[in-house]
Amino acid sequence: MIVLITGASSGFGLLTALACAGRGHRVIAAMRDPAKQDGLLAMAVERGVQHLIDVCKLDVTKEEEAVRTVETVIERYGRLDVLVNNAGFARGGMIEEVPLEDWRDQMETNFFAVVWLTQLVVPHMRRQGAGLIVNVSSISGRMAMPGFGPYSASKFAVEGFSESLRLELAPFGVHVVLVEPGSYKTDIWRKGFNLVKTSPDSPYRDMTEAVFRTARQTAEQAGDPGEVAELIAALAGHPHPPLRHPIGRGMKPALAARSLLPWNWYERMVRRILGI
Repeated sequence: MIVLITGASSGFGLLTALACAGRGHRVIAAMRDPAKQDGLLAMAVERGVQHLIDVCKLDVTKEEEAVRTVETVIERYGRLDVLVNNAGFARGGMIEEVPLEDWRDQMETNFFAVVWLTQLVVPHMRRQGAGLIVNVSSISGRMAMPGFGPYSASKFAVEGFSESLRLELAPFGVHVVLVEPGSYKTDIWRKGFNLVKTSPDSPYRDMTEAVFRTARQTAEQAGDPGEVAELIAALAGHPHPPLRHPIGRGMKPALAARSLLPWNWYERMVRRILGI
């Protein structure tokens, strides 16, 4: 299989590239800065799969780079079997205090880039009569927490987009799935925390400190991101994959609480846990 993975220089993307290559798939590891490929290639050499990984430059927010990438893949390999929309980042902060430009940046990378790249690959998969689109979402796309409004909004958008897309492509033999990780040991949250700026006189200062203190504690106890990579690699060979794939410690009870409890009960529970 020919597998295109975005955001492959680190985190889930890097590990998914290795996992897919480990199963014998040809991997195109797309990353915004190919100078950061050394970590991926070193690990690929250790696993003996370096001959199955090709690195390409792709900033998913640059439409012309996306066009060039998909055209190159089709010209070089003749087909594209799996697209893993993984590239993304987390923008945190209280909604009132997050500048509109930051909201736009969040949606541009986490949502609009997913839409555009998907639009580019779908015609090829449709003509093939087969294909798989894996959209890496998050538990934050199923349940939103205070302080993560921009990130949750982008992932909720990915969830709705994926539901519609799956129904539209089913008659053509193209599958769409959502991988919904909980908290894992990747850089996305550390980077997101660093982007949060709260003024000393902010009315949300105490809440922000409480929320991010809990988030940091959760991140410290997070699981091995290799679990997510192995799940995605397994989905690449699944003949009829289900739509949603939540994964991670505490995901099932958290989602059950969100869907089964009356909202006021759920709200009280969340506020108690966060201390707000």
